[in-house]
Amino acid sequence: MASDILLPGQSISLPRGPAPNLGGGLYLKDGQVRASLVGVAQHEGSTLAISRVRSHPPAANSVVLGTVTRLSPLQAMVSISVVDGVPLPAGEEFNGVIRTQDVRATEKDKVKIGDCFRGGDVVKGVVISLGDARSYYITTARNDLGVIFATSEAGATMEPVSWQEMRCPKTGRIEKRKCAKPETL
Repeated sequence: MASDILLPGQSISLPRGPAPNLGGGLYLKDGQVRASLVGVAQHEGSTLAISRVRSHPPAANSVVLGTVTRLSPLQAMVSISVVDGVPLPAGEEFNGVIRTQDVRATEKDKVKIGDCFRGGDVVKGVVISLGDARSYYITTARNDLGVIFATSEAGATMEPVSWQEMRCPKTGRIEKRKCAKPETL
């Protein structure tokens, strides 16, 4: 529990024993202790409080989550909204670029951006450099990086079938994506 980032409204399981005093960033609702801030729950003596987690701009090797906003034949533009597991405040997103050579580690010359990403896909990547003045360069060239959430043309949340395909549960139609390997496997 000490390193799990809590979101506002999320309930917190209390340890057995005497109930701790509630400090800043916590409130009691319907018998449940809930977070009122984004942060990490910490014990300070007999008081349980949330220390606020501050967001920071991406740096090299930062793991980022973002939404694909625009595609071109050579790159996908991404709006970065989470850096190293910390959500950025609304309106403070950063721009990122996934170039064709940064999509996967092998067969880089055969990559077609349109077969790997679509607008609205949520992508997990790693920042490889600060890029130009407008955006960060992002790679998805590891098994655990790529599309983690996609919506089909029918409007359903797609499920990964392989590292390069996702299936619509409504229609059964297969669409190409560069999928991230789920963390549970």
